[in-house]
Amino acid sequence: MQNNLFFSARLLGFAGLLPPLICLVAVFDDGTRYMALSAAYFYAALIFSFLGGFWWGLAVASPGAPQWVYGAAVVPSLIAFVSAIPWMIGMTWPGPSLGLLGIALIAALWVDVRLNRLGIMPDWMLSLRILLSVGLGAITLALAVL
Repeated sequence: MQNNLFFSARLLGFAGLLPPLICLVAVFDDGTRYMALSAAYFYAALIFSFLGGFWWGLAVASPGAPQWVYGAAVVPSLIAFVSAIPWMIGMTWPGPSLGLLGIALIAALWVDVRLNRLGIMPDWMLSLRILLSVGLGAITLALAVL
């Protein structure tokens, strides 16, 4: 059962990298460039917000989880929102916003490692989180500089 869960989680996790990879290809066509950057931004913001919910769920499911986890779980949604402000007010977008999200996705691994050390996140999940955060973070950063 555990092997099936791990396989499904890996398969679906890696499938989640397909949308930003498609955006990475589409950004090189002038006709789809802005759409690709916009889609990549929104996808990264959604996944980052989802990550906060994931941490919250781990904490709720773990009696005795430290209180800081709940605060940390709110931060991704706030960063995602703040990163959209330049677009909301008509400033240059999405480069800096994509860059912020790319860095934040990779930096979020600090929370994952802490949760693992506390016994709240299993080792297999941490290894998957590392691959997915570095993958999405790197793709998002690449799009920010293109």
